[in-house]
Amino acid sequence: MTAATSSTLFSRGSTPGAYAATPRDADAVLDGLDPEQREVATSLHGAVCVLAGAGTGKTRAITHRIAYGVRAGILQPASVLAVTFTNRAAGEMRGRLRQLGAGGVQARTFHSAALRQLQYFWPKAVGGEVPRLVERKVQLVAEAAARCRVRLDRNELRDVTGEIEWSKVTQTVPEDYPAVAAKSGREAPRDAAEIGRIYATYEQLKRDRGVIDFEDVLLLTVGVLQERPDIADQVRRQYQHFVVDEYQDVSPLQQRLLDLWLGERDSLCVVGDASQTIYSFTGATPDHLLNFRTRHPRATVVKLIRDYRSTPQVVHLANGLLSQARGRAAEHRLELVSQREAGPDPAYAAYADEPAEAEGTARRIRELITPVEQGGGGIPASQIAVLYRVNAQSELYEQALADAQVPYQLRGAERFFERPEVREAGLLLRGAARGGSTDPALADADIPSQVRAVLTTRGWTPEPPAGSGAVRDRWESLAALVRLAEDFAASRPGATLSDLVAELDERAAAQHAPTVEGVTLASLHAAKGLEWDAVFLVGLTEGMMPITYAKTEQQIEEERRLLYVGVTRARRHLTLSWALSRAPGGRASRRPTRFLNGLRPGSQAVGARIPGGGGGIERGVTAPGGGGGVRRRRGPVHCRVCGRALTDAGEMKLMRCEGCPSELDEALYERLRDWRAEQAGQLGQPAYCVFTDKTLLAIAEAVPGTEPELARISGVGRRKLDRFGADVLALCAGRELPSALDDEGDGAAGGSHSGDPWQNSTEK
Repeated sequence: MTAATSSTLFSRGSTPGAYAATPRDADAVLDGLDPEQREVATSLHGAVCVLAGAGTGKTRAITHRIAYGVRAGILQPASVLAVTFTNRAAGEMRGRLRQLGAGGVQARTFHSAALRQLQYFWPKAVGGEVPRLVERKVQLVAEAAARCRVRLDRNELRDVTGEIEWSKVTQTVPEDYPAVAAKSGREAPRDAAEIGRIYATYEQLKRDRGVIDFEDVLLLTVGVLQERPDIADQVRRQYQHFVVDEYQDVSPLQQRLLDLWLGERDSLCVVGDASQTIYSFTGATPDHLLNFRTRHPRATVVKLIRDYRSTPQVVHLANGLLSQARGRAAEHRLELVSQREAGPDPAYAAYADEPAEAEGTARRIRELITPVEQGGGGIPASQIAVLYRVNAQSELYEQALADAQVPYQLRGAERFFERPEVREAGLLLRGAARGGSTDPALADADIPSQVRAVLTTRGWTPEPPAGSGAVRDRWESLAALVRLAEDFAASRPGATLSDLVAELDERAAAQHAPTVEGVTLASLHAAKGLEWDAVFLVGLTEGMMPITYAKTEQQIEEERRLLYVGVTRARRHLTLSWALSRAPGGRASRRPTRFLNGLRPGSQAVGARIPGGGGGIERGVTAPGGGGGVRRRRGPVHCRVCGRALTDAGEMKLMRCEGCPSELDEALYERLRDWRAEQAGQLGQPAYCVFTDKTLLAIAEAVPGTEPELARISGVGRRKLDRFGADVLALCAGRELPSALDDEGDGAAGGSHSGDPWQNSTEK
């Protein structure tokens, strides 16, 4: 893998180059920013709210904002606190700021910043040392349940632990849990009173043992700042300016801490996208983002809508997904505008069963990673991802990729720098840097050659081992270190092996792993903030997307946003697939997710589309002529079930292959045929002059509820819609119609138009 193909090494792939040159001065920091990003970077006074759509360069905008302020002398590095939600994101932000010449700025997670303050002020505020932090609370929760004489299986234990975490970040005490959970519409994994007792016992166990959990870090920091105004003043003197990334994900507890950090000041910049709120089950809420202008009436609001990540085809689908959304977040959605060249249309694929879906996905991935000169796509495996709703879906794809001899990595599994081979390699490289190479031939070698020589002793080879499994996983880890050394040396010509070791140490501390050359398997939640050249969204059936336990409108809409996040991870290639049954030979009773209705070829939209918001500086341009819009050139028609391009006129009318499973309402079809016979008899015309069989089949499959939905069906033109639309919609709604023979005062039951303007139709 060359430096050119490893753009995700230092960033998430949106910034070209792994290690860019440091800008020469403050003005140079602004070079390359679009008008909206530049507005963010130069608005350094007062409250600023950045509404940033997926792929619009929000991290670029806020890091350049901080760097510009520092390089211009407006902000002191030590006075800035940038807060985000993951160690990886914080590490990336620190790296970008260093490269922009703004080293010394604190970029941390909420928990990391709070823990640092707690450790510093605890002796003064409370005395002694901070209680020990419990890394994993599951064991304590299990013990608390046992003391309450409640038996929990593994899944219940995980879910109850999640309820305790949610309670703490929403500042709900144990005795209030049942009432608050009911009011919030939460689906408790056990009886709510039972969970309340386990929660109370868990808290008592922690007190007895003198330990705290991650949520306590925030709670205790809030307590110290509230109870000790002198300490709060000291923190506010230290930090004069705050930046909060992913602001749509803040919990009430985190917002409370942020308010205490700020005091009465408004030197705050927040960045977020309500359409990417997918963690409400953890207590996150977009309300703070959506209410920002209310809390800060004089705030500057900038909207980033230029999408630099995805092709127009991917962006069109993403916009379409949200156009049918409901709720407050949907009202504030951003209409993205792709800045990239056109690419392939998203592909839709239906499979007979889940194993077939996994095998078909692996087969397509194999084609994509095959070198171009061999007729493939030439896409590195590390730039491909398979995303699913729940982690339990990964097993089939692991097996299918292994069978296809495609390397893969599971996101959310063991951390890169905690792998035994990576720790061992780090020790060896540190020793080589400290003592020099024992091989005289490598004394004057470049960094990559030295790294290769060291790692060869531990299993690295120029070519990967055959097959998959532990040996291949070990090789992939070592190969990732070699690629990092190559990129590092290319960007730092005068660097030494000691410099590389220092870089590795900093990355390990931030859990900022290099790219592993394998297809990523991840849940949709774990994919947030990442991107790939090719993305496969799999298992998109009702019951999985939206998930079966999503019952309320708010829960359904969060599932829609989760799919939106998945779609916007793709730069160029996007495939959406589903299986019609679970196992081979099973009944093909599954239906693709409702969220694709009106978006995948042949499906019908439900509900009106909501217009999206434009950018903060530039607005969308109205089509010439105004009002009428632009007539779109029709592209190829694809089967709405399997995705195959259709050429047969009858199949094109149905929008599916003749052999693909249909969603036909047979009773409705018979009613439509009877009605058509009556109409044709009265008109004295062949039945197909009213509607052809294929058109009736399409109507019975789509079951339109409105005139626009009926008009989208091939064969239903404006005149036929005016003449027969009311009757057809009534039949689709299940209403009975009077017989045309009984309607003596009217020439046809469907309307009052005279004449037969469609009588010369050649529709077959």
